[in-house]
Amino acid sequence: MASVLVSVEAGVATITLNRPEKLNALNPEMHQLLRAALERATDEPAIRAVLLTGTGRGFCTGQDLAERDVSGAAPIDLSVSLGSHYNPLVRRLRALPKPIICAVNGVAAGAGANIALACDLVIAARSASFIQAFSKIGLIPDAGGSYFLPRLIGTARAMGLALLAEKLDAEQAVQWGLIWKVVDDDQLASETAALAHRLASGPTRGYGLLKKAMYASAGNSLDAQLDLERDLQREAGYSEDYREGVTAFKEKRDPRFKGR
Repeated sequence: MASVLVSVEAGVATITLNRPEKLNALNPEMHQLLRAALERATDEPAIRAVLLTGTGRGFCTGQDLAERDVSGAAPIDLSVSLGSHYNPLVRRLRALPKPIICAVNGVAAGAGANIALACDLVIAARSASFIQAFSKIGLIPDAGGSYFLPRLIGTARAMGLALLAEKLDAEQAVQWGLIWKVVDDDQLASETAALAHRLASGPTRGYGLLKKAMYASAGNSLDAQLDLERDLQREAGYSEDYREGVTAFKEKRDPRFKGR
């Protein structure tokens, strides 16, 4: 069976990491399949939301270290793996012009934790945990970890997680603002599926512009952000969904968005 599964139903593309025996640790094949899945989600108008999750006991434990041969005399250039696989993956997740939910069904460690944080909404099972495991093997947080962590939870907490590599349980993660929500384990699949379908019936084009605005704000001055809001709002105002939203409001009914 494929190491990444993709299914599409009612506007939702569900992408499932599927190496449960390895806690969904990533290898080159998985990166290729993830890239194809995200490109499909970007290109197909019928796909209006994405749900990313994993099978088994873990969401993803990052790089499969069993495939790293460090026995030779020559050092390994890890920038190759980051440049070829991890950085493009994080960029695709952030640039996807549709909402993406990450359902963290178990441990999310190393790059696996940071791939989750690259998604728009992170919902974790109550038994899930997040571990910045890099310092345990002499590395720094990658896959966007050094970017996401200080912005989400502040430098002091980010530094503690990175230096000490201690497990952060899902309850603490939501209290710190690292993730959006925690649900009981047996409710994770149903709650995230319901949320994904809710988003898939929404104003898709507007959601994509919303993502642009939110993610640009960290690097913008107020003046630059106000200008960006002006430009993106112009684009949103031209959409069919905006016209439908206003019409539905005036007619006192639920809008019927088409994602255009």
